Amino acid sequence: MDQTTFPTKGNLIAAKNTLRLSKQGYELMDKKRNVLIREIMELNARAKDLQQNIDRVFTQAYAALQKANIEMGISNVERFSFGVPRENTIRVKTRSIMGVEIPIAEYDNSTKDTPSFGFGNTTASLDEAYQKFNEVKDLTISLASIENTAYRLAINIKKTQKRANALKNVTIPKYENLVKTITATLEERERDEFTRLKVIKKRKQG
Repeated sequence: MDQTTFPTKGNLIAAKNTLRLSKQGYELMDKKRNVLIREIMELNARAKDLQQNIDRVFTQAYAALQKANIEMGISNVERFSFGVPRENTIRVKTRSIMGVEIPIAEYDNSTKDTPSFGFGNTTASLDEAYQKFNEVKDLTISLASIENTAYRLAINIKKTQKRANALKNVTIPKYENLVKTITATLEERERDEFTRLKVIKKRKQG
């Protein structure tokens, strides 16, 4: 038998403390879950807007590229594309939301508006395509960060809900019952002791 369930004053105090902490823990878990749910709803709205922007800018970028191919020739456009540097400045940092580590993508976009190719033998459509695809890159990096954040929050919401349910449906009822049982047993003992002492006192007086 678990000694912590014995009907003693010490166990009663310990059970009440555990019950109080469990209730506080449940309240914190519930608040955390609500905060994370609000956060993920905001992220979903932002992700939807970003995806719409990506679709719009992609369409503009491909239209400009197609126009450049017609004006300059596909082989010339391809030759200029070789001068576009590979993106290697992306760095991922993290921040915390209610204890959840969230990724933040950062990169150097200081030269995004300056084409890496010369302006000789190029057209405005090629410059537009370059700028639009850079814009797509910006939006895609932002969308990737948001989707990754939403995924991590969703996992943590599930874990938090599971822990909150365990406290609400298992731990709290268990210790509420234990406090009730120990209290009733101790009160019964006190009544029995009071009755016993009363009888002894009466006998001594008789």
